[in-house]
Amino acid sequence: MVLLGTLVNGGSIIVGSLLGKLLNRIPEKVKGTVMHAIGLAVIVLGLQMGLKSEQYLIVILSLVFGAMIGEFLSLENHLNAFGIWLEKKIGTNGQGSIAEGFITATLVFVIGAMAVLGALDSGIRGDHTVLYTKAVIDGFTALILTSTLGIGVLFSVVPVVIYEGTIALFATQINHVIPNSIMHSFITEMTATGGIMIFAIGLNITGLAKIRVANFLPGIIVVAVIVAIIHVYHGL
Repeated sequence: MVLLGTLVNGGSIIVGSLLGKLLNRIPEKVKGTVMHAIGLAVIVLGLQMGLKSEQYLIVILSLVFGAMIGEFLSLENHLNAFGIWLEKKIGTNGQGSIAEGFITATLVFVIGAMAVLGALDSGIRGDHTVLYTKAVIDGFTALILTSTLGIGVLFSVVPVVIYEGTIALFATQINHVIPNSIMHSFITEMTATGGIMIFAIGLNITGLAKIRVANFLPGIIVVAVIVAIIHVYHGL
């Protein structure tokens, strides 16, 4: 089954989030300290990912143009408005921002080589090992994030399943159409660009800054466009 790895990964996020919800009622003083610990860990994770870039100019351009697009579309405002509406519907007011939890978890779970390579392995070879491993990591991460950021983490399962599932379903076509060099460059620069966004999320969690990270999200698409342009240019 092509989507087995993706579904297991999605299931682990749901289970982890629900378990994390049970731990949500910890004292505010403890929660504050835990939030700072998670923020610092997220900062280090983002920094590690950001330093993997092989062409840092791509990362800079992707973030700049992505931020311009995001600001023009007001992605952060729309997500926050949707989060507030959802909080009222499911009665989670005061238990963490759904938008913040959703954005943080989505970036952590989607950005990186494991999501892409694991989904490709599932689609081409029927090997779900990478996604199984990712599922274990994501499950524990979802538990920790939900215990502090709230139930918004649970909703990240939707983009994760769509993202990995689409890659798995079209893995054979992707493998035939996109050269390995382009795929390697895209994964590397996407990881680095996403790493900077995750770094920014860490700063937000610790309270050191208040960056509208959601407005950077179009940068991921910009990475793909720039990598494709560079490939075409070198092929001329």
